[in-house]
Amino acid sequence: MSVIRLENVTKKYEDAMIMRDIYFRLSQGERVGLIGRNGAGKSTVFRLILGQEEPTSGKVEVDQQVKIGYFSQFSELSGNLSVQQELEMCFEQVALIERELQEVGEKLGLMADDGEIDKLLSRQADLFEQMEHLDGWNVSVEINTVLTKLGFNDGSRNQPVDELSGGWRNRAALAKMLIQQPDVVLLDEPTNYLDMEGIVWLEQWLFRFKGAMILISHDRQFIDKVVTRIIEIENYRFQEYDGNYTDYVRKKKMRKKELDRQFEWEEELLLMEAEAIDDQARRKSSKDRLSRKLADNKKRIEPHPVNVLITDIYEKLRFPDKLCEVKGISQTYDGRQIFRDISFDIQKEDRLVIVGPNGSGKSTLIKVLTGQEQPESGEVSWERGVGYAYFNRMWEELDPKDTVSHAVNTYGLGLDAPRKKVNKFLSMLQFSEMDLGKFIGNLSGGQKARVALAKCLLSGAAVIILDEPTNHLDLTSIQVMEQALIHFPGAVITVSHDRFFIDKIGTKMLAFDPESGVSEQSL
Repeated sequence: MSVIRLENVTKKYEDAMIMRDIYFRLSQGERVGLIGRNGAGKSTVFRLILGQEEPTSGKVEVDQQVKIGYFSQFSELSGNLSVQQELEMCFEQVALIERELQEVGEKLGLMADDGEIDKLLSRQADLFEQMEHLDGWNVSVEINTVLTKLGFNDGSRNQPVDELSGGWRNRAALAKMLIQQPDVVLLDEPTNYLDMEGIVWLEQWLFRFKGAMILISHDRQFIDKVVTRIIEIENYRFQEYDGNYTDYVRKKKMRKKELDRQFEWEEELLLMEAEAIDDQARRKSSKDRLSRKLADNKKRIEPHPVNVLITDIYEKLRFPDKLCEVKGISQTYDGRQIFRDISFDIQKEDRLVIVGPNGSGKSTLIKVLTGQEQPESGEVSWERGVGYAYFNRMWEELDPKDTVSHAVNTYGLGLDAPRKKVNKFLSMLQFSEMDLGKFIGNLSGGQKARVALAKCLLSGAAVIILDEPTNHLDLTSIQVMEQALIHFPGAVITVSHDRFFIDKIGTKMLAFDPESGVSEQSL
């Protein structure tokens, strides 16, 4: 039985079409991954299901008996209650029963009248039964498990929510949604602020979850683990693929081949028809010309146009073998050792991935490498003439009055590379011709991230430094970034929890562990 139904749904914003004639069913127990480019309408689907927006035409039906839990990457709790108290508030009935049980127990210790004692014992039995029914005895265990797995220690879970950073409040909102045991979960980028341990636990939670789920995520390995069906929003419609992300990639590749083959034959037939109509008297020579034209077209088709463009742009870059050396650096905050005696070097073509739990010191190391902080001891030595491009700083320094095209074409490799190539690279990052002329101040957060990414990738610097870059990008942009990083002749340093991304680009890993310290390993 379906719990959510979209019937012939069309959604427009003024003249902008978002989706057209959508039919969709979500049944209990299904786990659907919703993917598509930025602006394709993924979050709009959630708003329609939640009743926050109405379809332009068609209808959205949600079973009134089901409880929906919604988590957005922008979800944040607020208020003076602690995270622990916020979660305990979800079990108010259990708390009332516990208080009454305590009162009954105290009265039993004072009561001497047998009749009154019998009444209290009867009430106590009723309360025990209610606790069993609500699974109330396990509430404190459940709360502790969720908070622990999402990275909350004793201090952060008892801290007022308003004193937490945005990322921690976001994580608290996820904890609260999960603890409420909904029948359907709508998850919009739930892994953005989680470390690997938290992501693995969330995968396990969803695997045990008996309800239905719709997931929006850029984390391909996470999608692969938890979904049973993929829906891609493409050309305003839903294209469905049974299976997980791996199945989707294979099936879409086959579908694209079929479409290309179909288009090739259609194109050939149309060309032949046009030639015949234009000049029936010279049919043979027309066919010869057509054959040559088709053969030339096939020769011009490059199997990997992204790679061809990227290698062409990077062709003239030359860097020394050794780029940077880190010698025995340590850092302490408020008497707490963040990391100690770290040493490593960065060589040309290294792809160093920094991993570890939240709060273990990964971002602090990036700040030391980029000169935002000085190490307590040790030193960071960059080779003479070696520069780096830091994604976060590039994003912060974007000029809101600049246009997309001008910002990228007048910086780094964009100064010398033909504008046509740079703009084609931007089109691969999903900037349309119209987008190129837009002011950066008018762009969405995701679009600004793509401008900063383009400037990093085309900076010409010997080292590209990225702190959780996949958090801000959709799948297509991530794939373009990966190809650029693979072909980049310099070095890459990145903090990431995205396992698919790490496996694809990493050559060395720096693993932070709160107990055993920092270790370096080859990938």
